[in-house]
Amino acid sequence: MEIINKLNEWGANTDIGIKRCANNINLYVRLVKMIPLNDDFKKLGDTLKNLNFTEGFKLAHAIKGVVANLELIPLLNPISEITELLRNEKEGNYLELYNKLLNELDKLRLICNL
Repeated sequence: MEIINKLNEWGANTDIGIKRCANNINLYVRLVKMIPLNDDFKKLGDTLKNLNFTEGFKLAHAIKGVVANLELIPLLNPISEITELLRNEKEGNYLELYNKLLNELDKLRLICNL
């Protein structure tokens, strides 16, 4: 399947992600295609701009869980950093990390033809 090859080239670990979907490739692809459509990414950006650590952490943690289960490593790396900064309520370069996250999300959007 072409999308699986593109995801692997992008840096996803589709073998593990597919296993987590009961080895159902079609389910995995459907779930991956839902990621760029998730409003939580925009909501996260709003909370980061307002330095709302509590709400930001909830959103970041939820996003992290989904992308981790699907093994979308290029998204997982920046969202993990954001999550840990928010967990500890530390000042940080949130916008730089968020922009990195959005950049990878755009790449995923292209891979998914969305």
